[in-house]
Amino acid sequence: MVCQQLKPAVSGLEQAFPGKVTAYNVDVTTPEARPAIKDLGFKSHGLVIRSTDGMPLWKQADHTVNMIDVGEALHEILTP
Repeated sequence: MVCQQLKPAVSGLEQAFPGKVTAYNVDVTTPEARPAIKDLGFKSHGLVIRSTDGMPLWKQADHTVNMIDVGEALHEILTP
């Protein structure tokens, strides 16, 4: 659920956190994605870090997504 500009950075999270992160992009223009966007409180898109069981652990909405913040959040979540 991230804008086109950040797709490469999102995909790069798997390389930045090898074996610990699975990254994927969701096409927010599909009707199937709209309920998730609404449930997450996004206006149009955003980035979500989820647990292995799918629960949202951290999110940034719409055009406020900052990959530095994402990396810091992942580091905090993944550090025991």
